[in-house]
Order: sequence, then structure tokens, then C-alpha cells
Amino acid sequence: MSFKTPDLLDRHEEKTQNGSVRVVAPMFQPYGGRASFSGQIVTLKLFEDNSLVREALSGEGKGKVLVVDGGGSLRCALVGDQLAFLAHKNSWEGIIVYGCIRDAHDIGQVDIGLRALNTHPLKSVKKGVGQHDMAISFGGVTFRPGEWIYVDGDGVIVSDQPLNGETR
Repeated sequence: MSFKTPDLLDRHEEKTQNGSVRVVAPMFQPYGGRASFSGQIVTLKLFEDNSLVREALSGEGKGKVLVVDGGGSLRCALVGDQLAFLAHKNSWEGIIVYGCIRDAHDIGQVDIGLRALNTHPLKSVKKGVGQHDMAISFGGVTFRPGEWIYVDGDGVIVSDQPLNGETR
């Protein structure tokens, strides 16, 4: 599927005005090998512990994007090359990390969409602490499980329904 977030917003201007389509603040850097990606949202909320990230990415990801609220921490990485390889293997469309990643060069070689705040060489702890499948908020937007996310070089948008107007 091919799309441009500006075109989606233009086609759905009324939905943007009524809040059913939201634009995330421009805060993310691109790291994965896939320039644009979209899918249904799966959420995690955690802090400096990526145990649940591995658990989520171990499951089937076809048509899904994992959105990780890492509290915006810049003190360790929540996704590295091994998790990116796992996501690709399990057909995830992409990952958004409100936090850091590591192994940026290697992740850039993986056919997965990935956006994060920055990079950090330190791995996270692994205590299994966090929550999944809940509404999370950052970047001025609330992300709800089952909603739709569209990501490209122009930004990140979230919609409560799939947006038509995409081209294949």
C-alpha cells in the first residue's frame, strides 16, 4: 500500500477537524528500512524495560503497528536489532517508540518501519514490568488499540477508522 500522510489529511479534512484523525507532533526520527508503513495499533506502556516489547513482537504482526510509550526516556534503548529482526520475521508493519532504540545501522537494513526519539547504546532492564492494550498518550495524541496509524516521511497520523484514499 502506498500513501502520503498530507494527501490522507487533505482527503479527510472534516475528520481532522472533528478529532477522529489526529496528527502526532513532529518528534520521531526514521530508523527502519521501510520509509512508510501503516496498520492497526497495538499498544504498550512501560519504562526502561523492554520485556513486553519482545513478548508483543513474538506474536503475529500482519497489518499491525506496535506503539510503545516508553515515557520518552532517553536513558536506554527499548528496541535493538534483534527485536527488529523478530518484528520482521513475524510480519509486523512497524514500530513507534516514544523512547530510544539501538543498533540503528543494522535496523536500517531490516524491512520494517521504525520511528523513535533517538538512539542510545545501553540496553534496557528486563523485569517484565509494563502494561499492554491500553490507551496511551504522547506527542499530543492518544493512541488506542485497534485504531489506525499512518507513517511516512512527512509525519505520523492516527485515525479511529481506516482511511480510504490510499493507492496500491
